[in-house]
Amino acid sequence: MKKTIAVVGFGPGISSAVAHRFGSAGFAVALVGRNEERLAAGVKSLRAQGIDGGGFVADAGDPGAIRGAIAEARASLGPVHVIHWNAYGGPDVPDLLTVDPVSLRGVLDIAVVGLLTAVQEALPDLKSATDGAVLVTNGAFGEIDARVDQLAVLVKAAALALSNGAKHKFVGLLAERLKGEGVFVGEVMVAGTVKGTPWDRGQANLEAAAIADKFWELYQTRSNVRARVA
Repeated sequence: MKKTIAVVGFGPGISSAVAHRFGSAGFAVALVGRNEERLAAGVKSLRAQGIDGGGFVADAGDPGAIRGAIAEARASLGPVHVIHWNAYGGPDVPDLLTVDPVSLRGVLDIAVVGLLTAVQEALPDLKSATDGAVLVTNGAFGEIDARVDQLAVLVKAAALALSNGAKHKFVGLLAERLKGEGVFVGEVMVAGTVKGTPWDRGQANLEAAAIADKFWELYQTRSNVRARVA
């Protein structure tokens, strides 16, 4: 059976481009997300290009659902050699001082708990492969910079900043832990808006395909843990 890439948090933009980039290189592609219709359309697009793929419905913040989706993908398509974590979710946070603190758990459920669950479930495959990898989409709000913090508060993107910051640190920890297991962990920090996504208001400056190429470069070279696209 073919090796499989599990693309978690599938939608238009980066995840779609990554699915096609890795699929064109011979991977079977497991699309994981909450929207069944979107998954079906994504699988149809892959198969139109001769790429083997399947859709698996799961909430990225639900550990049980993620474990089930990874297991189903393995059984249906083959060993999961690569995880691409593209999921984001959480509450809008107009003001950190008035938001219900409990509601912020959803941010970490997806950024850390869901990602860790996917890695744990796929770990036997990742370790047995000669090219196992965990690839994470992140955003520049996760950078430790006073100007970034100022902008995040100004545009009411505190939840996004918290998610990105948590993933940024977690990628480093995961890379350190897994390097002795032969599993590469890499992150692409996206500093801009991607064309064709819900955030595109006509002024987007980044091409999803270019970001997918950067993920492929990280995967191939397996040297730098972090890359930035701006």
